[in-house]
Amino acid sequence: MKIDTQTLFIDGPVGKLDTIVLTSASQPVRGIALIAHPNPTQGGTNTNKVVQTLAKAFARKGFVALCPNLRGVGESDGAFDAGIGETDDMAAVLAYARATYGQLPLMLAGFSFGTFVQSNLAHRLQQQGEEIYGMLLAGPAVKRFALPEVPAHTLIIHGEEDEVIPLADVLDWARPQKLPVVVLPGVSHFFHGHLGQLTEWVNLKWPS
Repeated sequence: MKIDTQTLFIDGPVGKLDTIVLTSASQPVRGIALIAHPNPTQGGTNTNKVVQTLAKAFARKGFVALCPNLRGVGESDGAFDAGIGETDDMAAVLAYARATYGQLPLMLAGFSFGTFVQSNLAHRLQQQGEEIYGMLLAGPAVKRFALPEVPAHTLIIHGEEDEVIPLADVLDWARPQKLPVVVLPGVSHFFHGHLGQLTEWVNLKWPS
């Protein structure tokens, strides 16, 4: 399935947000997917392979997938704000998407540091009484950042041999929330050689 890709600049709280947008070339947009990148202090950007793998998986399902470079990354304005200002950035991208595409079902996805941003956004939206269709956290950065509780239907995917965020820490965070965790055996933090499994789990969790 062909995917159309464009880059645009979205107005954020501290300036422009350099954003990659992916859509299916063969079907209408039926949902909005926001994907947040890993820690920019360690080189994380919206071109990260995990981010782009997830974006393409959702685009194939008819979602418009928006992958912003959060503040201070790439050509985005501003400076790193440890996930707090970045949550405001993602909220601005959501506002743009809703203004452009309407009140469609919302998917939030993030990788590593991006899971903190998306968990914060999900918490904010829930406090406002807004519904989240789905949420995917890949390599959640627990203990590195204070992730709030997430919706019960969240899909968590973690590598058994994650060298950055130990699996035991993720299980400790998920256990009191009674959240299931998909563990990929022999897989490292960056899912090297196993990106296809991320797509497979997107298809299993959201088959239609």
